[in-house]
Amino acid sequence: MFARSPSFSALLQGPEHRFVLTNPAYHQLIGHRNVIGLTVREAVPEVEGQGFYELLDKVFATGEPFVGKDLKIVLQRTPGGPQETRYLDFVYQPIKDESGKVTSIFVEGLDITERRATEQALRELNADLERRVLERAQARGRTWNLSPDLLGALNSKGYFETSNPAWQTILGWSEGEVASTSIFELLHPDDVEHTRAGFELTLVGQPAIRFVNRYRCKDGSYRYISWVGIQEDDYVYCTGRDITVEREAEIELTKAQDALRQAQKMEAIGQLTGGIAHDFNNLLTGIIGSLDLVRRRMAAGNTEDIHRWMDAASVAAQRAATLTHRLLAFGRRQSLDTRPNDVNRVMTSMQDLLQRSMGERIELICKLSDDLWTAFTDANQLESALLNLAINARDAMPEGGRLTIESTNTRLDKTYTALYEDVQPGEYVAVSVSDTGVGMSPEVLQKAVDPFFTTKPVGEGTGLGLSVIYGFIKQSRGHLRIYSQVGQGTTVRLYLPRAQQDAVDPKPVNAETPRGQGEAILVVEDEATVRSIISDALQDLGYNVLTASEARFAIPLLQSHTRIDLLVTDVILPHINGRKLAEMARTSRPGLKVLFVSGYSENALVRGDFIDAGMDMLSKPFALDTLGAKVHAMINTDFSLP
Repeated sequence: MFARSPSFSALLQGPEHRFVLTNPAYHQLIGHRNVIGLTVREAVPEVEGQGFYELLDKVFATGEPFVGKDLKIVLQRTPGGPQETRYLDFVYQPIKDESGKVTSIFVEGLDITERRATEQALRELNADLERRVLERAQARGRTWNLSPDLLGALNSKGYFETSNPAWQTILGWSEGEVASTSIFELLHPDDVEHTRAGFELTLVGQPAIRFVNRYRCKDGSYRYISWVGIQEDDYVYCTGRDITVEREAEIELTKAQDALRQAQKMEAIGQLTGGIAHDFNNLLTGIIGSLDLVRRRMAAGNTEDIHRWMDAASVAAQRAATLTHRLLAFGRRQSLDTRPNDVNRVMTSMQDLLQRSMGERIELICKLSDDLWTAFTDANQLESALLNLAINARDAMPEGGRLTIESTNTRLDKTYTALYEDVQPGEYVAVSVSDTGVGMSPEVLQKAVDPFFTTKPVGEGTGLGLSVIYGFIKQSRGHLRIYSQVGQGTTVRLYLPRAQQDAVDPKPVNAETPRGQGEAILVVEDEATVRSIISDALQDLGYNVLTASEARFAIPLLQSHTRIDLLVTDVILPHINGRKLAEMARTSRPGLKVLFVSGYSENALVRGDFIDAGMDMLSKPFALDTLGAKVHAMINTDFSLP
């Protein structure tokens, strides 16, 4: 089926909180008992008196969600077995109908028991180590007197009954002055509350480790002190290190870095928004103007040239979609169909296209490695990158020249990758595109991958070519290098991660959109216009279409005996997202195929990390023929579901 979610989830219906859907992680939490159709009180009676029933009743009655952090629950996970204590982070999210009435509660959370135990063990280990250091320090008089750190025994009222000479050396206070002054009188006003909370924790046995606050010196200045405090025999034994120099240096460095990042961000935003506004305004002018002309001519009864203006609007819209994809690629936010690919096959299939694009004055040479590894990449995006690089190379050789494309295996070691950000050591397939053109100066080379930066005349280049390629390569977990000298030419080298599996053969493309045979498709899309377009298009192709505007209206259909051959759902939906809806749907329909459609989703950037067997993805905007072909292929393909 699909990969198990690390979080548990369940859907409870009605005021009695009857289980309708659960995921495998929820079954694992409560001991794999069958709870579907039972109320919470029937399914998990052992939690009576622990407050969970009352919380559910309150959420159902008020419509307000509940967020629980580190809450304790006692469960009997096996019949007749011992009771087990678990700790949970969870949310009770009410689901309402169109009138605002609560109908169900969606439960989602994490079992943090093991993580909590690990953190506690680590705290105890640290406390034990610090305690040993402090005991040795106080056992030796010379260490007490010579220590550059503040040492002392703090009583339960907040007074250091003992203090070593470092207090006077660092802060200027004598031992008598320290003993007669509460620590809360010496603290910086902004640190009083957080220190009081930490002090109360040490009094009940929780050690303070690297607890930082500011202490007032006798001259009125303040010093940053990092404390370790261990409670024993009604005292908190403390050691404090003066970290003022380090902390002030960190603050200044942070300010400088923030200022630099802000300046760089504003410069990039200004360049990016200016380029986007210019291109999109041109495209929108074409779309709006064409549609206005169509509307006017139809109103006048003149339909002779309508098709020409409709075509113009369609072309402008497609160009706008292409620009959006390029921007997502630059920002590493496009949805990639990464899989094992034969790079030599991709390059060979493009040779004729590249040769025609170069013209007669440029010689094309392809040097393909005989034993090339399989690369993990998106073949379509790689083709687009190679074509863009070839066109850039052609434009850099106005008098003609030589374009060389090579493929080879390579390994990047730690010494090399340490010089670059976000590059991992390992094995890569390298693809190089080299020209004998005019080359780039160091100043131009430094800005080569910046968005909307171009050396071409106005109207001849968008400035997105190399930035898009760079975004695609980085999103693919690869690497890009550019080598160039003025008058000597340029080489752009793409490093694609090696795949350990064999290459996947490309799927054949049908010339005509295949039709359906009355299969049932459930479309879940919250945008009414998009939902209507998808529904009408699929009905025109011969499918029986059901629709829902969000998950809460789709769930009853999925729970019913209604025939559904394919679920088509947007990724981003209100209340319950498309991925969670698919997971819940497969609980009652294990073999259901799912097609995700999305304009953008951070969770779906790399499809292999998001979808399971029997699932696929289609990025918005898409042609209706593409939708029809994808739906037909999924319905008529037998997926192997584990």
